[in-house]
Amino acid sequence: MQKQYSIFFVALVTAALLGACGCEPQTVVDPPINPHDTTVVEPEDMIWQGKPYFNITLENAEVEPAQLAIKVRISTDTKQLVLEMTDTVELAGNTKRNYAVTTSENLEPGFYRAMCFVNGKTARNLVFGIDPFDIVSAPDKQPDFDQYWQGAKDQLTAVDMNPVLKEIKEKSSSARKVYLVEMYSVPDGLSGDPVKIRGYYCEPTDGAKHPVLVHFYGYDTQGSKSKCECPSGGSSNYAEFYLSHRGQYLNNRPASTGNPGVDEDCENIYGDWLAYHVGDKDSYYYRGAFMDAVQTVRFMATRETSDMTKLFAEGSSQGGALCYACAALSDYPFTAITPNVAFLGDFPDYFKIVDWPGSSYKSAAKKAGLTDEEMYAFLSYYDTKNLATRISCGVLATSGLKDGTCPPHTNIAPFNNLKTPAANKEYHFYPDMTHDYPKNWYSMIENFRKKFL
Repeated sequence: MQKQYSIFFVALVTAALLGACGCEPQTVVDPPINPHDTTVVEPEDMIWQGKPYFNITLENAEVEPAQLAIKVRISTDTKQLVLEMTDTVELAGNTKRNYAVTTSENLEPGFYRAMCFVNGKTARNLVFGIDPFDIVSAPDKQPDFDQYWQGAKDQLTAVDMNPVLKEIKEKSSSARKVYLVEMYSVPDGLSGDPVKIRGYYCEPTDGAKHPVLVHFYGYDTQGSKSKCECPSGGSSNYAEFYLSHRGQYLNNRPASTGNPGVDEDCENIYGDWLAYHVGDKDSYYYRGAFMDAVQTVRFMATRETSDMTKLFAEGSSQGGALCYACAALSDYPFTAITPNVAFLGDFPDYFKIVDWPGSSYKSAAKKAGLTDEEMYAFLSYYDTKNLATRISCGVLATSGLKDGTCPPHTNIAPFNNLKTPAANKEYHFYPDMTHDYPKNWYSMIENFRKKFL
């Protein structure tokens, strides 16, 4: 329900006011002497407990004093108006200062957008979080969830991996050889031919055991004629695999694209991957894709230079979802995963926040004759918030608060359901980041891994 409040300066936020809403007092910034001239110190990640405290810059470039009409509208990430606050301030001529804003009551745990206007013009547009680690994204696993995934893994065990390695000599170094690996994973259903998948593998040449690092990719939006990433041998201390799972990347390019080692035309037979066979658990696209990730770990376990007691994975967006899926379903316990802006989290809330991928799923479900209830029950098998309940390894996760593809609510859902001890998990929010990487992503995840090495 829409609420209306008067705007409150930080100086007016008192224990009595907090008590009026039946809430325990929160730690707040010390009230300034002059609230009109105050600047509250905003946290870098724009995450607060209970109440937000942020600034609006006011400016009067004229000589004469001016009356400034201020309006702040705060809405949930599902676009529900929570409150609207108004105020009028007289500002002296040739003056510029900050106006500090908070709310009279604690907000519910979640993510919010604040639209700030001065004299009808947008003065600030920010997204912030309130107690995100208290957001409840309750698991909605079906009764046969574990049985379903064990059946998929049993089917994978029956598949002859039959890996073929082709060295990419122009990429290899004295420290590591680089190979194109072609191997087989589960069929697109309970019967049929195994599916050939591909990836680039970097194998250290010193004969020693090395930590294992698996890279998972985001949704393949680059087009079937774009080249794929082929790593160099370099001097890394890891044995690494860059997986192209079924229908994407190396498995979605003609040979003429020139990807090193690929000498046959490959194409996407699935169409819209996330919509492929919605409603059919035995042949749904992500059943196969998740098993491709598990098969990659099984492949790495066959290599003499792999230290499977130090197993890591990283990926963004779809790659982040594959991190969660692989850690949940792998035969080998992961040491740590680092999912960035992860995909496929908390479908029921996901579809309320942004249009896609809900539009594709709903269209596919309608064609399959599924009700909304049946659609969500189906999707629950692939929801990272449910897979996370099987994960206890280290986790470093990140969100962009302005991400319109994988919003922070869908990212925090699996994180809040992890079994990982608090000391072994980290979450970082970036207020101005959209669907992207943090600037220091690779140094951040390398530092995180060092904790476990």
